[in-house]
Amino acid sequence: MTAELFCRGITKHLGGRPILQSLDLDVKAGEVVSLLGASGSGKTTLLRCIAGLIEPDSGSIMLDGKKVFGGTHPVPAEKRRIGMVFQDYALWPHMTVAGNLTFALQSQNLSAAEIHSRVEHALELARLVPLHHRHPSELSGGQQQRVAIARCIAARPSLMLFDEPLSNLDAALREDMRTEMMDLVRHEGLTVVYVTHDQSEAMAVSDRIAVMRDGILAQFAAPQDLYDRPANAFVAGFIGGFSALAGTVTGQHFTPDGATHSLPVPNAPEGPGFLVLRPEDARSAESHPELCLSGRVMARAYQGRCWRLTLDIGTTRIKIDWPSGVETGQELSFSLPPDRLLIVNH
Repeated sequence: MTAELFCRGITKHLGGRPILQSLDLDVKAGEVVSLLGASGSGKTTLLRCIAGLIEPDSGSIMLDGKKVFGGTHPVPAEKRRIGMVFQDYALWPHMTVAGNLTFALQSQNLSAAEIHSRVEHALELARLVPLHHRHPSELSGGQQQRVAIARCIAARPSLMLFDEPLSNLDAALREDMRTEMMDLVRHEGLTVVYVTHDQSEAMAVSDRIAVMRDGILAQFAAPQDLYDRPANAFVAGFIGGFSALAGTVTGQHFTPDGATHSLPVPNAPEGPGFLVLRPEDARSAESHPELCLSGRVMARAYQGRCWRLTLDIGTTRIKIDWPSGVETGQELSFSLPPDRLLIVNH
């Protein structure tokens, strides 16, 4: 039922401005891939190109071994066997839960028995059987989103697209709904492309994450690879709240811009670069005295398990986690574990 997706050379301009720039993306059958990026990065435009809601200027899109765009005649959206879940649920307000699922299947020329079977399966899978007679206005936001997902599952798509599906839910509900939602799609083995600007959400749901910037892929990798080995300073700054400390590598030593002290960084390439600082990597100065940095505390915020400190080191502002409160304006020295040193480029 699931399908592979191949996008090749996807280019799109809107208002004379490039939104997607010769972008390639491969999604394996049964894989969950997130498109992660800030507003204007091109992630929603790419999703809409895959869905057939807009046409790229050039490139090709293959789904389930068939070219749906880039051939003589593009396959229209309604014939691509794609299910789409929006952030606003898009339910028919005058129909019941069961009615919303049934209506979506009636255009497929299915028998009444087949429609009934699919609706019952989707309702049971989404735990909506007790709510099948209710209207959308009688449901919570999380329940409405489950209806939207069940409607897609009942249609048995080869690919499911999620466009910021949890952004309308409050923070307390979002995490529970995210778990339920991914349980549903993984139970069915569906291929998923998931758009979000929330890196923690992308990390939680994805097999791989495509970090987008200005219409290109800045990095495409598994969540752990992105976290441990960001490809450049942009990815490091976008994933996990990392800081990128600007400086220069000379003679296997890294010197932060505007600072006089340096750190030994074996095997790092010579020239300008960025030291990736993960907040949780900060240690006491005594832990690794050969790998110490010092900065002035500019701000602090209590995080429960620790304090999140904002420090100025040379000309760069960074953030670290610290076990006890430190006053603003104070100089603080800390060290980094040798196995967590990573120098990246721009």
